[in-house]
Amino acid sequence: MTGPDDTALLARIATGDRDALAAFYRRHERGLYRFILSRLNDPTEASDLLHDVFLEVWRVADRFEGRSKVTTWLFGIAWRRAADRHRSRARMAPTDDVPETADDAPAGEACLLAAQESEHVRHCMGTLKPDHRTAIGLAFWEDLSYREIAEVTGAPEGTVKTRVFHAKRLLLRCLEGRVARGAKA
Repeated sequence: MTGPDDTALLARIATGDRDALAAFYRRHERGLYRFILSRLNDPTEASDLLHDVFLEVWRVADRFEGRSKVTTWLFGIAWRRAADRHRSRARMAPTDDVPETADDAPAGEACLLAAQESEHVRHCMGTLKPDHRTAIGLAFWEDLSYREIAEVTGAPEGTVKTRVFHAKRLLLRCLEGRVARGAKA
């Protein structure tokens, strides 16, 4: 990582440094957006919530106590904000709409195979319960430890381990089934 670390950026944000917030945003927006999207299943709402989270960081940066990693603190804010959205809606309406992006890479067959595999994973991730999807997403895409995931979600560490274990088994079973059936992407 080049440039100031997250703790230093938060300290600068706490003093009202907009450049520090911009750097912090660029550093974390992609992973945080994926996490929020996995919780909300709505790209527009996830984008709105992403901005809300960074506004919250702007407001409360001075309250970061350093008892956890900055990413754990940040994902905790996102977790709580997503939970608030769920409560305000009373019930989440699931959607299978996943925005597709065109790939301009020259290796067409490789791109097609990668897209099919990616679609299999997206489909299987969508079959998981939200708690399982969150746990495995934070573990594998955000590279958080079980302890950090427990801090973010407010669940006991043992529960997080169990959720990741079961999510991996369910994903494997789903992926094997889709490949065996020759499911189309």
